[in-house]
Amino acid sequence: MFFILTFLSRPAQIGAPPGSGASAAAPRPDADSGELGSADLAMQRYADGDESAFPLIFAELGPRIRMFLQRMGCASDVAEDLVQETFLRVHHARGSFARGKQVAPWAYSIARNCFISHTRSSKTKMSRASVDADQIELPAAHGSSGEEESIARQSARVVSEVLESLTPARREAFVLLRYEGMSVAAAAQIVGISEGALKIRAFHAYEALRAALAKMESPLRGNQASEAT
Repeated sequence: MFFILTFLSRPAQIGAPPGSGASAAAPRPDADSGELGSADLAMQRYADGDESAFPLIFAELGPRIRMFLQRMGCASDVAEDLVQETFLRVHHARGSFARGKQVAPWAYSIARNCFISHTRSSKTKMSRASVDADQIELPAAHGSSGEEESIARQSARVVSEVLESLTPARREAFVLLRYEGMSVAAAAQIVGISEGALKIRAFHAYEALRAALAKMESPLRGNQASEAT
């Protein structure tokens, strides 16, 4: 089916994360290309003491990191708190930022550490929030029918349920590649593992999604075949 094939056949590295409202923004530089974007250049200025560069960095990375944390299982209020903690750490560590490098992998690594610290805290109760269906990017064909749109929504729910059921490691790998648009090299750097290990985690996540979507698709095909006879 169009929705399932589109979702699973697209390259893992995509542009703006779904639901971020940044779809019209200029494409981000590839994490392996060495090309620096406006946020990267702003971070270099900020690391050198230019305080006026911070709003640009936050505007570019804040919404992305907030969505990343929500997809990792944080309730919206917890995600917001962790975004604040992330950028506080960015501020304190700004002098250690490597000039000429991209800021996103560095900032995501800090956000991930904040997330891990939060989940390990004995004083907090982690909300295992599922990914909302409207955060799942399953584009419908132009001029699609009501039935096709219904199938797209059903597919989104299946994806949401599968992501919630994944182990944290596999979910993290999938989210970084699919939704955050990271390259394998950048995602592995963020997580602190080899590229091969990251690929294995992502592979298991993709296989779980394929199996669940194929299971959903099977009865739909049967119904279509019955209607055609």
